[in-house]
Amino acid sequence: MEQHELVIIGGGPAGLAAAATAAKAGVESLLMDEQATPGGQVYRAVGETSVQRAALLGPDYQRGRELVEQFNDSGAGYLPNTTLWNLNDQREIGILRDGQASLICADRVIIASGAMERPIPFPGWTLPGVMTAGAGQILLKSSGLVPGNGLVLAGVGPLLLLLAWQYLRAGVKIHAILDMAPTGNLWKALPHLPNALRAHHYILKGLQYQLQLKWAGVKFFNGVTDLQAVGNDSLEAVEFTHRNSRQSIKTPLLFSHFGVIPDSHLSRCTACDHRWDSAQLCWRPVTDEWGNSSLDGISVIGDGAGIGGAVAARHAGRVAAFESVRALGYMNEKQRDEAAREDQRWMKDDLRIRPFLEALFRPPSALLSESEDKTLVCRCEEINAGEIRCAIRAGHEDTNQIKFLTRCGMGPCQGRQCDNAVSQIVAHELGVDMLVAGGYRIRPPIRPLTIEQLAALDVGSVSK
Repeated sequence: MEQHELVIIGGGPAGLAAAATAAKAGVESLLMDEQATPGGQVYRAVGETSVQRAALLGPDYQRGRELVEQFNDSGAGYLPNTTLWNLNDQREIGILRDGQASLICADRVIIASGAMERPIPFPGWTLPGVMTAGAGQILLKSSGLVPGNGLVLAGVGPLLLLLAWQYLRAGVKIHAILDMAPTGNLWKALPHLPNALRAHHYILKGLQYQLQLKWAGVKFFNGVTDLQAVGNDSLEAVEFTHRNSRQSIKTPLLFSHFGVIPDSHLSRCTACDHRWDSAQLCWRPVTDEWGNSSLDGISVIGDGAGIGGAVAARHAGRVAAFESVRALGYMNEKQRDEAAREDQRWMKDDLRIRPFLEALFRPPSALLSESEDKTLVCRCEEINAGEIRCAIRAGHEDTNQIKFLTRCGMGPCQGRQCDNAVSQIVAHELGVDMLVAGGYRIRPPIRPLTIEQLAALDVGSVSK
């Protein structure tokens, strides 16, 4: 089996920083990523994006160019267009590239899988014309595509403001922004404000986006509840409750967003320890200050270990790289501590904003766990919330039992789009803690793999 010193999984800010840092220190490093070019979701296609489009996306996006250039100059190996379907506690990695399934092995593995949007089912969310805000950003970054007939943005989280601001600069008609954060969130966030001011530039940036959108005449509806996408064959309107009044906005497109959570499927596949984070409302791996997981030689960093944003992810990548350099014998502990000191300090300062943001943009509990019975929760297997509740009433009292009985989570996405929602429903219906309700047990293959590809498994070398 092909052996590497260090394999980094994920080409976003954390993975790029880790690969470049380790390679420059002399470690034989290999970065693999699903995308065709480095950058991850936040810096998607940044190396190929035109100057005009990059300017439209803003200075935060443009900073990704420098990170990509540092990686390109580092000498690290690179496997783009590579899908991972397995990673075990022996650091054996199953990959799929150009239709060929292969196994490779590493002395150390750094998982930098990044974040994913929190999937929350609501009435009509499966209609054509209803997309996530992240999908809108992908189209804008990779292809320069924007809506031609306007749109409505709904949900919670700073990404709604960012995308609306970018669309405004691109000349897109924004019919309305529906903020579904409970009005009491602000009071719960205020105790965290003094510490958050240490990273005040994030707050100022959000206020700037809001002011520019309001000056442009974009309508804001705060404290929105009972969101529903309405239409027959495709989206025709968005209905919602605002100040005890039912309202409707005609639109061909709705972008929803309910915050981001770690994409933890790969780390959970390794069976390293995870815990439920009640502030970020997600499962996240248990890691130490260097990114080490509970498994020897496997680290989890960046937003895949807990949401911190692109800047914190870059610092976390370098910190984990220095730890790998030490573990592989290229520097001693004292040298590691000295090399990582500035990154650890900057990362700590940058993360001061997180408790404030988590409280301010916390989704309403009813939205998380009280979906209408007829609302689809698992899109792959077409299982609705009512079927999940029937399984609970029949005596199935944890998330995996629900999965076994209903096949909820057994479709092509392997539970990525329903794991969090099912766990929330189970915990709410039984009145138990999320740790009791549990999350899906993740087993390989975590990405679709055909029997033919598995039968032709190659344990030899892979080109890079």
